[in-house]
Amino acid sequence: MEPKEAYERVFSEVSKHIAGKEETIKLIFIAMVADGHILLEGVPGVAKTTMTKTIAETVNASFGRIQGMPDLEIKDIIGYTYLDESHSPVLKKGPIFNNILLIDELNRAPPKTTTALLEALEERQVTIGNSTMQLEKPFIAIATQNPLNIEGTTQLPKVLADRFLMRVEVTYPSMEEEEQMLRIKEKEEKISVAKVLEKQDVLDLQAKVNSIQMPDDVEGYITRLVEATRTDIHVVMGASPRAEISFMKCAKAKALIEGRSSITIDDIKFLAKPVLSHRLVARATGGVGVGGIINGLVATLKQ
Repeated sequence: MEPKEAYERVFSEVSKHIAGKEETIKLIFIAMVADGHILLEGVPGVAKTTMTKTIAETVNASFGRIQGMPDLEIKDIIGYTYLDESHSPVLKKGPIFNNILLIDELNRAPPKTTTALLEALEERQVTIGNSTMQLEKPFIAIATQNPLNIEGTTQLPKVLADRFLMRVEVTYPSMEEEEQMLRIKEKEEKISVAKVLEKQDVLDLQAKVNSIQMPDDVEGYITRLVEATRTDIHVVMGASPRAEISFMKCAKAKALIEGRSSITIDDIKFLAKPVLSHRLVARATGGVGVGGIINGLVATLKQ
C-alpha cells in the first residue's frame, strides 16, 4: 500500500467519528509513521481520547489503555510478578505491552509513577525485577493531558515530555464542527470503523521513512532553529538535540505520506510548534509564552 493511500484510508475512517481536526489527525499519523510518540493537550471534552481510540481501531494491532489518576502505581503500567499455586513465578503483563498505547490524562498521575514510562518510550523495553523484555513492534504511545489550570493536574517532568516527538494542542471545535459532531453523535451507533492497516503495514511505512531525503538547506535550518531556542532572551531552557532528531523524523514522515521524496523548510515550519512547544521553558516575566516565542523564531529566522 502506498503511504499516501494508507493515510487517506485512516483519515476517512477516523472522520466517521471525529468532526474536523484534520491537522491533529495528520500529526498523530505522522508520529505513528515516524515511530514516535505524541502528546495531545486540551481541555476535557474536545475528543482527545475518542480520536486516539478511533485511530487505534483502524490498525489491526493490540491496544492498551492507562488511566492517569493520583493513585496510579508502576505495576498498573508495566505489570508485576506473582506466585501461582505451585509457587512458580508468573508475569502479569501491564497495558504497556501493546502495539498502540493510550495514556489518558497523563498529568493526573504522580511523577514517581510516570517514570516507569521512560524506559519504554525511549528504549522500547520494560524491566520488571531482574528481567528486561523488549516491546513488540510497532509500539506507539499516544498520551493526553489537561491544561495545568485544570484541577488535579501537575506539570510533566521535562525528561518525560522530551520523550514525545510532538505535543499538539487540541482546541475547541468551530461552530461548523460542533454541528457536524452532533450529526455524528446522532447516528453513532450505526457507524463502524474498519481496520484498514495491518501491523506490517505500519512497520513498512516506518521503514520507508529512511528513503526520504533531507537537503542541506533544510538540515541547516533545523539546527539554526533549535540553536535559536537556546539563545532567545525569553527562554530559560531551550530545545535539546532530541528536538533536531524529532524534526527530521517527523518531516520525513510528513513528506512520505504526502507523496514526496524529500523534505522542505516549509515542513519544518509546519512542525515547529508540535516539536518545540513541550521542550522550551519560557521566562515567567517575559509575557510572551512558548507559542509566541516559536512564532517569533520562525518569522525571523533566515532560510
